[in-house]
Amino acid sequence: MSEEASSQDGNGKVSRVIRIGTRKSQLARIQTDSVADKLKELYPDVHLEIVAMSTTGDIILDRALSKIGEKSLFTKELENALERNEVDLVIHSLKDLPTSLPAGFTIGAVLKRENPHDAVVLHPSNTGKTLDTLPEKSVIGTSSLRRAAQLKKRFPHLEFKDIRGNLNTRLKKLDEKDDFAAIILAAAGLKRMGWENRISMVLEPEDCMYAVGQGALAVEVRARDADILEMVSVLHDPDTVLRCIAERAFLKQLEGGCSVPVAVHTQVKDSQLYLTGAVYSLDGSQSIKETMQTSIAPGNKNLERVDEQVQRVGVTAIKVPAEAQDAAEQLGVKLADLLLSKGAKEILTVARQLNDAR
Repeated sequence: MSEEASSQDGNGKVSRVIRIGTRKSQLARIQTDSVADKLKELYPDVHLEIVAMSTTGDIILDRALSKIGEKSLFTKELENALERNEVDLVIHSLKDLPTSLPAGFTIGAVLKRENPHDAVVLHPSNTGKTLDTLPEKSVIGTSSLRRAAQLKKRFPHLEFKDIRGNLNTRLKKLDEKDDFAAIILAAAGLKRMGWENRISMVLEPEDCMYAVGQGALAVEVRARDADILEMVSVLHDPDTVLRCIAERAFLKQLEGGCSVPVAVHTQVKDSQLYLTGAVYSLDGSQSIKETMQTSIAPGNKNLERVDEQVQRVGVTAIKVPAEAQDAAEQLGVKLADLLLSKGAKEILTVARQLNDAR
């Protein structure tokens, strides 16, 4: 446990202090506050302190994410604080967390997913238009290779350029200059910021599948802190956990990261988990896309194992049946193997080399 432990309120009552680490951006703070509010509701006697810090990804803003060459751009500084016992848990966007976490850490909770799709935000002068109706050679801003690869293929009349910065910065760059006709952002972030009115259209999976873990919040903890793990485990949303385990297992088996275009789409329906996964060349001209499904139906309740300390792609999901988690992980691995057998490795290797050479 960390060095904190307790504080005294005005009545002389001792309450446990839990320190939550977060990035400094407005969106990160909103996301962290939403998790803190849930914990406060569940554990009214616990005193929560929020510790905000800047990460490498927040500081290096002059290069595309895929060019910085650091796997844990938005998480490293937060994990360092966790390791030094300066905080007890850290709130992340799950899509920022690598599929393999450093030793000693685990994702103790994955919360109910917000809309995971990408959204188009148009320059005010283009109100009423769509990506289809924007003029030839209109410039679309995105720092995601995944988004650019899919949209280049689908909308060949458009051009794509990097745009960096937090949500506020990117919207400002869009609105105050004429460099971009539109930008592509995660719908979840816009919604959490209260900026849904800026969404011109939400991209359906046929146009653009999303990133692994997109739209879900994760709580990272020290793996040895059984009491904190137990505390945050009530925040798990079972369907989101299973979808994200499948997605992360798929990405891990492909050895993908933010320097290659990999996209997914998942759905839970009638006790079946469906996973669609795809890899793309940087220009979108080559792609391999497949769908598989698996049963996540609860088995015999007496036989159902709930593992206390088993990690699957960095996730420890106490209270979620182990059989369902195993099925989700296997689904991701099998789908990745299917894509690899059809040439995915070659596409990703070339994409990585071209990106490094840019």
